[in-house]
Amino acid sequence: MAQVIPDAWQVPARIRQRVGVQAGRQRAIVEEGHLLLILHELPKDDEVTRPAKLFWRAPDGTWRATGAGQSSGLPVLKRHLETVHQALVQLDDRVDAGKTAQDFFTVLNAATPLHRTSRNLHKALQDARDAVDDREVIAMRDSAGDLERTAELLVGDARNALEYTVARNTEAQAANGQRAVEAQHRLNLLAALFFPVTAIGSMLGMNLRTGMEQAPPVVFWLVLVLAFASGFAIRSSLEKK
Repeated sequence: MAQVIPDAWQVPARIRQRVGVQAGRQRAIVEEGHLLLILHELPKDDEVTRPAKLFWRAPDGTWRATGAGQSSGLPVLKRHLETVHQALVQLDDRVDAGKTAQDFFTVLNAATPLHRTSRNLHKALQDARDAVDDREVIAMRDSAGDLERTAELLVGDARNALEYTVARNTEAQAANGQRAVEAQHRLNLLAALFFPVTAIGSMLGMNLRTGMEQAPPVVFWLVLVLAFASGFAIRSSLEKK
């Protein structure tokens, strides 16, 4: 049965028994003075499973890493931590430059799995530190702790920025809606003011005999005043409501 641990690595059989054909979660495995670190590559969009990166520390302090051949795996492990750090810095810059809710949502969508990855990375290195007395492991454990804290702050900043942007947009939409209601109300007041004049003017302008064809001009002015008085009365009733 194929394993993720390279065949050339002289790790104890117990370690091979504890790792199957898939690497599984990030963790540290210690047997007979041997340390095996199972870490994950950085998360990518729409990725269900993440490729594993394995690091083996022999009892004599030598390190090996998958993909590094026979060269020391310690620099590879340090570069892995630096890669996580750079990814967090880039996302933090995107939060600072973000302007829309979509910008912050995209950052949050990328930062959440990265936060989870950094948290599990820190836990794996903490378990390695508890099992192995190595100053390099201690230093990397501390670095992983800083990465977890940075990722936590990044997720919090992105979430706060997203919520603030959504609230600000909602407030702006509510203000625009209120202005539209006020404009509609003013339009209704103007319509109420001129409605009687328009209605009476339409009635008197019809080509029908009303008996007022020979009325003196004062009648016209009386009708006009009464129409405007009716308009003001309707407008006043609308303002009170």
